[in-house]
Amino acid sequence: MDKTQTLKQMMQTNKMAFDYNFSMMMATYEQNKLLLHTFLSQSDEIPQEVVSSVETWLQAYRKGCEDLKKLTDEGYQSVEKHMSSSDK
Repeated sequence: MDKTQTLKQMMQTNKMAFDYNFSMMMATYEQNKLLLHTFLSQSDEIPQEVVSSVETWLQAYRKGCEDLKKLTDEGYQSVEKHMSSSDK
């Protein structure tokens, strides 16, 4: 097996690991979001400003995760493109 093929397999394995970890991270985020919303909706003593701030924070976190995923996917595509052009 040549070096390029080995590197491609390493990148594919790395991408699979990232995708798996990202999906687990997002599943944990969704569970924690549900628990947090349940807690906030049941508590009468928490001011609405705090609830609003938590919601804003959750939205920012979600957007950051989506941006990370997008940038990582673009990076993997770029590396694959360069590897396939070096094969020729």
